Amino acid sequence: MSKEDVFSKVVDILGKYSKTEISADSITMETSILDDLKINSARLVDIVLDFEDAFDIEVDDDDADSVATVGDGVNLIMAKI
Repeated sequence: MSKEDVFSKVVDILGKYSKTEISADSITMETSILDDLKINSARLVDIVLDFEDAFDIEVDDDDADSVATVGDGVNLIMAKI
């Protein structure tokens, strides 16, 4: 799976939780999940669980805590698949 494929799937997952309307064109690797997408920290647990299901990976708590931007999520997933 390419990094672009992972990025696209991550954006789709984040779209379910964002309190603002997001489009793939407005999201970059540097986009902050909490600040830019207005996703609260409690929802990050759900997002990481979705990452695990979507990519058939396991994410430990320390790795999950390091996810602050879209790029962090993509890079974490790329390292696990």
